[in-house]
Amino acid sequence: MFCYQCEQTAKGTGCTVVGVCGKQPNVAALQDLLVYALKGISFWADKARGEGKKDQEIDRFMIDGLFTTVTNVDFDAEAVSKFVTEAVRLRGKARRLCSDLSGVVPVAAQDWTLPTSIDEQIKLGELHGVKDFKVDEDIHSVRAIIVYGMKGYAAYADHARILGKESDEIYAFTHKALAAMLDDSLDLMANVNLALETGRINYVTMELLNQAHVEAYGHPVPTSVQLGTKAGKAILVSGHDLKFLEELLKQTEGTGINIYTHGEMLPAHGYPGLKKYEHLVGNFGGAWQDQYKEFQQFPGAIIFNTNCIQKPADSYKDRLFSWGLVQWPNVKHVEGWDFSAVIQKAQECAGFKDNPGQEILTGFGHNAILGVADKVIEGVKTGAIKHFFLVGGCDGAKSGRNYYTEFAEKAPKDTVILTLACGKYRFNKMDLGNIGGIPRLLDVGQCNDTYSAIQVALALADAFECGVNDLPLSMILSWYEQKAVAVLLTLLHLGIKNIKIGPSLPAFITPNVLNFLVENYNIGPIGTAEEDLKQILAAK
Repeated sequence: MFCYQCEQTAKGTGCTVVGVCGKQPNVAALQDLLVYALKGISFWADKARGEGKKDQEIDRFMIDGLFTTVTNVDFDAEAVSKFVTEAVRLRGKARRLCSDLSGVVPVAAQDWTLPTSIDEQIKLGELHGVKDFKVDEDIHSVRAIIVYGMKGYAAYADHARILGKESDEIYAFTHKALAAMLDDSLDLMANVNLALETGRINYVTMELLNQAHVEAYGHPVPTSVQLGTKAGKAILVSGHDLKFLEELLKQTEGTGINIYTHGEMLPAHGYPGLKKYEHLVGNFGGAWQDQYKEFQQFPGAIIFNTNCIQKPADSYKDRLFSWGLVQWPNVKHVEGWDFSAVIQKAQECAGFKDNPGQEILTGFGHNAILGVADKVIEGVKTGAIKHFFLVGGCDGAKSGRNYYTEFAEKAPKDTVILTLACGKYRFNKMDLGNIGGIPRLLDVGQCNDTYSAIQVALALADAFECGVNDLPLSMILSWYEQKAVAVLLTLLHLGIKNIKIGPSLPAFITPNVLNFLVENYNIGPIGTAEEDLKQILAAK
């Protein structure tokens, strides 16, 4: 195997024996084969769209297929094999949509046969890994950025569709971009432009998801979240999907079971349509990488609804469930919306005793922040607020991430920190005080809520009649998987510069591509918190 799509990839170059995430070589090969098959589908689907023809089944499958290959989603070889089988079927369906079959057809789009045995499928997948390319290494690097960015926005598109929101623009671009991955005539700049367009589509997707969340649950409002426990049976929900949480809350209402959020589900407490459930009682644990230790201490049922699952410990594996595209071998998977098995398991477990703990704030979406925009603007004008930092992104287990904790600790008291995604768990329990009644630490939400942070930045730029890059605002990002790649591409698409990223740079970026980003966007790696703060504040 060879996989380098996440920040923690072995030796900073690529996992070759087994994934640091726990992905086995057989699953890696099947996922590579799935991506290869998706490219073949897109060749025909993009061609069909040129003739004014499209197919909803194909469009939706592309999103599911890409999301399935995101880091920490699907570790089950049989489940991925089913996706590959379906991809081959839909490739034929996409081809039949086309009236004009002339021209050169890439091998991925040709009528190749899928072996029936998983072992043979794995062997075939090994022939189509990410190192199988015949183009310039810089073009290959940008292609990797594009595909990983697409995987990222596929996750957001999946959440939006579950809430009834879809966009044909997203589907059309997905086919166009994946088909372009088979076109070796495209030069480096053509691929760079496609990468920036991927960022635009991710922005469209995040906006769509934000609309879906707000229409279903209202704008987030600042909310105190209990980190302690309440007496009673318990279910822990980890992942990102809000519709999932709502359905679970409905089915557990009146049962005496309390619901706790974990990881990226924390921001759910800020939505009026979810916080109204009294048995949504608090948040348990921190970021995804600590689950192995923390879940052993949770005396109830646990369920994942999107990516971030790790190899479970035997001590809680019998209490663990997955849902949606998430799967782990021999872990019970819930199909559909019936959570009775999860509820039954929770009833069988001991549950918690009362043990109140610290409370933290969440729910500072753009609507909440812009609701006090006059105070924020006045704070900047009077000098009470000297600088804004967006410090957020994915968390991870690899060393070097204590940088983000130190950055929050050492940021001057006249600065405000916006944070989002699970990277906030590095410092979200700190009491950083407030400036004129505005908390210095504002939890904007999940990774997809970068959309909210962008809206705040655009509003401030408008208020001060300047560009976003001229604001006293700096972005300090941590990345782990493909959603972070999608977000970064969105920021580049918007022309935002001077971004610092860490704890390490992606292994799939070549020196020449990195130089392009440095020269055009002044993007750079994090250093030390003290040095970076000094440099940023001196420059502004």
